[in-house]
Amino acid sequence: MASRYRFPDVPLDTGVGPVRAATYLPSTPDHLLWGRLPCRTDAPVLRVDPGTEVTIDTLSHEGVLEDQGRDPRAFFASYGVDGEQVLADAVALAASDVPHTPGPDGPHVVTGPIAVTGARPGDLLAVTIVETLPRVPYGVVSNRHARGALPGEYPLDGLPVVSAFAALAEHPDPGTGRIASYGEIPLTRAGYDAPDAPRARFPLAPFLGIIGVAVDDDARPHSVPPGAHGGNVDINLLTEGATLYLPVQVTDALAYVGDPHFAQGDGEVALTAMEASLRATVRLDVVPREEAVARFGELVGPLAETREHLVPTGLDEDLDVAVQNCVRAAIGLLGARYGMEPAQAYAYLSAATDFDISQVVDVVKGVHARIRTADFAHLGESAAPGGSGPR
Repeated sequence: MASRYRFPDVPLDTGVGPVRAATYLPSTPDHLLWGRLPCRTDAPVLRVDPGTEVTIDTLSHEGVLEDQGRDPRAFFASYGVDGEQVLADAVALAASDVPHTPGPDGPHVVTGPIAVTGARPGDLLAVTIVETLPRVPYGVVSNRHARGALPGEYPLDGLPVVSAFAALAEHPDPGTGRIASYGEIPLTRAGYDAPDAPRARFPLAPFLGIIGVAVDDDARPHSVPPGAHGGNVDINLLTEGATLYLPVQVTDALAYVGDPHFAQGDGEVALTAMEASLRATVRLDVVPREEAVARFGELVGPLAETREHLVPTGLDEDLDVAVQNCVRAAIGLLGARYGMEPAQAYAYLSAATDFDISQVVDVVKGVHARIRTADFAHLGESAAPGGSGPR
């Protein structure tokens, strides 16, 4: 299917370009955290009622980080990007006093937190992705500091960081002939200086790598490892139309989003995805505890839902344990949603469900399953315990 994405003629800075929702949260420094995620002591920068749509500007950390010079205009100029095509928000963050210490802090920039009135521990916060718009026509994929799936082998030549610039381009879709949007990376580093150099081409699938709720602690957690609070889950299925359910940890949830991506392969093996800033519109809903348990069982971590799949997750520093946690979550979900006995669910999952590696580079590794809801649609109301049926 051809993408509907079109590239901005100018960067989508604060208030520039389309803003879908009546409630808007720009990525100005006073609305951002850098390298840390909200905790229970953080004051919200916005308060909304459940069911509210919010348009949120998010910022990529690439081009802003200290190991890239903390000067986004100079960094992107090295790839031929005119200064007017660099987000003023990124320039403002780099020049700001928003706390960030490389090493102790992670790289990610998050916007928030947002208080969702009435959310309580035990409830679920449902974050539905309504729209994602590119704010700039380019992105970056970085491998740095002997991290990624091949530490010690990459980055090459002993360099601390290697950043691959990825331009956006439009081409006919091979299947439909309609114009579609792609990212492009040259086959060689020399290709950046040659407009006609051959380039790998891949489709866009924008999503937010970080979606989370505040932790019940006085200290802000590191932005890299995901957890029960969500955070850096890096699940590339969380594109427009998808919903992420998160167990609420503190009163009013204190939600946040960030780490925007234009595209990411499962595994995210080099360390980053195609990192690039997005203007995202999300809807924030609260699922009360009793309803949440009836629909999903006892959730101990994030759960996603797309138009086609239920997506339970498993997290752990050991990838094998992450897989096991995901399988257990999937069995519990099938029991709550459809009344499926555990051994039958285990067999079904083995026959019919893909278990994908979300990422292996964020200390805590992530696995997610793709359970097709179509496999149960023919059962209707009779499938779920108590006759409540799938929702």
